[in-house]
Amino acid sequence: MSRRALAACLVAALAAAPAFGQTRPARPAAPPPPPPTLPSPTTVQPGPPSADSAYAAYQRGHYLTAFREATERVESLADPVSMTLLAELHSAGIGIPQNEERALGWYRLAAGRGDRNAIFALGMMHIDGRAGQARDPALAKPFFEQAAGLGHIAAAYNLGLLALGGQGGQRDPAAAAQWFQKAADLGSADAQYAFAVLLKDGNGVPADLPRAAIYMGRAAAQDLLEAQIDFAVMVFNGQGLPKDEARAAALFRKAALRGNPLAMNRYARLLAAGRGTAPDPQKAAQWHMTAHMLGAPDGWLQEFVKGMDPVQRDAAERGAREWLR
Repeated sequence: MSRRALAACLVAALAAAPAFGQTRPARPAAPPPPPPTLPSPTTVQPGPPSADSAYAAYQRGHYLTAFREATERVESLADPVSMTLLAELHSAGIGIPQNEERALGWYRLAAGRGDRNAIFALGMMHIDGRAGQARDPALAKPFFEQAAGLGHIAAAYNLGLLALGGQGGQRDPAAAAQWFQKAADLGSADAQYAFAVLLKDGNGVPADLPRAAIYMGRAAAQDLLEAQIDFAVMVFNGQGLPKDEARAAALFRKAALRGNPLAMNRYARLLAAGRGTAPDPQKAAQWHMTAHMLGAPDGWLQEFVKGMDPVQRDAAERGAREWLR
């Protein structure tokens, strides 16, 4: 945004007046001093918008503003962050016509200036086979390694996936564990979950249930659904941390309310058995029926529901259908 500052000065003019009651002519008053020279108002030339301003416009959906401000920064400062933003706009075709070739050009310019997001994007172009780039994980891998070396979290996580799946090279669970841990320690919930699974299974890293519970708990605390369910199982069984059925029930309920049929099934079982929560046959039946409709049948719970009072069973079925609306 352009900013202008105007400087202004106030000038006071002093005038001398003749004295009263004099018997002889008064000496002429000295002429007043000339007024001070006023500085010419100066205009502060606006600088280019900040990179934060351009990205804020992008996040608010003001794509043309983001494009204009990023362009100003590129023209004035050759700013690599703004180059990456221009690439994103061209790649997605938001605010401007989609043009993946231009996006590729901007990503390359920004990557050449060390922007880790641009370097990561070049790797993703080889994963997706976009902008005329060969779809080849082996070609993506060096870009991910470079970006990960600059602290890019998703790049480190992707390297873990490639190593675990043997894409772009030999399958290497140990390397996968190292990359997942790097991304996990930088805060990635997906990487925390992946590393926890490797620790739990002893895959690529020595089995370590207490560490697995720590990383699984971190991912669950970030509301990663898969982690919430697996962490609830660990808490219920006391795997790597003290057994706590009430805490497990609360975790299953939280995941069930998000629509996961497996969590619904596990929570229904706890409600039916009164484990970790007060027994509630009607709620147990409702969660079971909902999970069943979503593709998670359970023979034990089916028999439990058959033995219920018909009035409760009908109420549970109505509740399940209402929940699914």
